[in-house]
Amino acid sequence: MGIETKSGISRRSFLGLAGIAGVGAVAGLAGCSPQQNGSGSNGSAQAAEGASGAAAAGGQADWLGSAPDVSEGDIVETKTTDVLIVGAGNGGMMAAATATDEGVDFIICEKNDKPQSTRHWIGAVDTAQQKAAGVEINHGELINELARYASYKCDMDVWKVWINESAEMLSYLDPIMEASLGLTATVDTEKFDKQLHYTPMVQHMYLEDPALGTRPEKERNEVLYEYIQSKGQDITFKHKLVKLVREGETEGRVTGAIFETDNGYVQINANKGVLLTTGGYAGNAVMTKALAPIVPQCTTTANNTPSCDGSGIKAALWAGAKMDPQPAPMLFARGAVAPGVDAGYTGEGEDAALPGNVFQSNVGTQPFMKVDRTGKRFVNEASPYEAVCFASSNRPGGVWCEVWDGNIVEDVERFSTVGCSKGIAQQFAAGVTPDEMFAKQIEGGTVFKADTIEELADMLGFAGEAKENFLAQVDRYNELYDQQSDDDYGKEAFRLSALRTAPFYGGWFGACYLTTVDGIKINANMQALDENEEVIEGLYCAGDCSGSLFADNYPEYIIGCACGRTLTFSRHAVKYMKEN
Repeated sequence: MGIETKSGISRRSFLGLAGIAGVGAVAGLAGCSPQQNGSGSNGSAQAAEGASGAAAAGGQADWLGSAPDVSEGDIVETKTTDVLIVGAGNGGMMAAATATDEGVDFIICEKNDKPQSTRHWIGAVDTAQQKAAGVEINHGELINELARYASYKCDMDVWKVWINESAEMLSYLDPIMEASLGLTATVDTEKFDKQLHYTPMVQHMYLEDPALGTRPEKERNEVLYEYIQSKGQDITFKHKLVKLVREGETEGRVTGAIFETDNGYVQINANKGVLLTTGGYAGNAVMTKALAPIVPQCTTTANNTPSCDGSGIKAALWAGAKMDPQPAPMLFARGAVAPGVDAGYTGEGEDAALPGNVFQSNVGTQPFMKVDRTGKRFVNEASPYEAVCFASSNRPGGVWCEVWDGNIVEDVERFSTVGCSKGIAQQFAAGVTPDEMFAKQIEGGTVFKADTIEELADMLGFAGEAKENFLAQVDRYNELYDQQSDDDYGKEAFRLSALRTAPFYGGWFGACYLTTVDGIKINANMQALDENEEVIEGLYCAGDCSGSLFADNYPEYIIGCACGRTLTFSRHAVKYMKEN
C-alpha cells in the first residue's frame, strides 16, 4: 500500500512575501518573480522544419506552425523608427531607458496595457558596491562555473559581455532608482564558503531594509516607465506581435514587424533594427511539453507570466533564426500541493494547467529531509533548486515529501541557504513564527502539523509499507544527524537536522515553474543567428527569448545572472544599434 494519487517589518512587508515562504498563494514575488511577454515572423522553412523536428521528438507535432499571412492591404497604419523594441518587461524597459538617454529614435511595443513584472535580483560583476565591500570575483572561475552548469553548451563570449559590462549597467541604473526611490543597489556580501559549488557574491537588490530583505512598493519597471515618460517617451500598448518583416524569405535584413491592435494590423519599420525582449515560453503549455519535457514530469505549480508564451521566439524562428537545441527551464523546488497530487499538466493544448495554487512555498528549498512516495530519501536535499526537481522526475508521481520539526527556526539559520531561499530566514528574523508562516498552507491542506511523527505520516498519506519506510527513514536521518555525516547522499553536515522535537510539519512538493532561459541563438552583440550561425541583420534578442547561455537549468548559485544579463544585453544591443 502507498499513497493514493489523483490528477489533478513591517507586518505588511513580510506577509507580502507570502508566496516565497508559504504564508499564502501570491504570484510574482521576490527575485523569483516572473519575466515578461512577447510575440513575432517571416519565415525560413529550414528553421520551421528544425523546430518542428524538435517538437515531434517532444511529442507535440506542431507548436511552431507557420507565420500568419498578412497582406499589404490588411495594414491600416505604417510607422517608421530607428529602433523597434518589442516587449516592455525587464529587458524592454532597460532598452527604452537606454535609447532615451542615447538619443535614439525608438518605439517600444507591449501587447498588454502596462509594463510587465519586474525580476528583482540583479547579478552584476565588479560593481562599485562590490568594490566598496571588498568583494572580488574571479572571472575565470565564474565563466567556467557558468559553462559547467550548461555542460559547456553555451557561448562563453556571450557570457563575457555580462561579466564585463554588468557593472556599467548597474552604475547607469542606480541614479535613476535613487532619484525615484531614494535607494541605490545593495550587494549581498554574505560569504558562502561552505557551499559545494562556487558561489560568487554577484547579487544586487533595491531594498528598503537590506537586513530583512524588504523591497520598495514601486517596482523597477515602473520606475523606468516613469523615467522615459519624464523625457517625453512612452510605451505603445496593446500591440501584439504577429510577425517580423524580412527583406527575403531566408535572407536579407529584418526591417520591422507587424502588430495586431484594436484597430487592425499596424506595421512598424525599423531602420536600425528590431530588438525582441519578449520573454520565454513558460506560459505556453504546448511549447513546454514539446521543448522541455522534463517540466511536466516534475512540476506542480506555475509562478510565471502567462503572456510569456514564446511568441517572440516563434516570430524569430519564422524569420529564419536558430534556437538553442537544449531546453533550460527555471524550476524552483517550491510547488506545494496536497497529498496524492501528481506533477504535470491537466487538460490539453493551450488550456492545460498545472495543479498547484501555492505559487512559491519557500520552505521547499530548505534542505530538510525529502522522501518520495515510497517513504525513502532519493537526493542530497542541499543541491541547487532544479536538481531536487529533476531527481523527483524519476520518482512516483514526480513529487516529494519534505518534513521538519519544531526546531525549524534554528535549523534554517544554520542552513545558510543562498538567494531567495533565505527569505524564510529573514521572516523568522523579523519575528514571524512558524505557525504564522504556515497558517494558510495548513488551512489549505498543503502543510500538515502533528504532535508525533507517526501522526504526521498518516496526515501526509503514507500507508502500509510506505509508512514503515517513512518512519524508518526518519530514524536513519536522525542517526545521520547524530553522527554529523550523511553517509547516504553526502549532504553537508551543517545542513543535516534532527526530527525529534514536536510539533512536526510536512508537506508535498513539486517544482514551481518560473520561466525558460533557452531561446534564439545570439552573438556577443545580441544579433540573432540563423541555422548556419550567421548573423540575421537587423534582428536582436535579449532576455529570456534569447539563447546561447543556458542549457538544462538556471545556475541557481550565480544569483541573479539571468536578470543581470537581460538588463546588460538590452543596454548593449541599443548602444550597438546606435553605433552601427
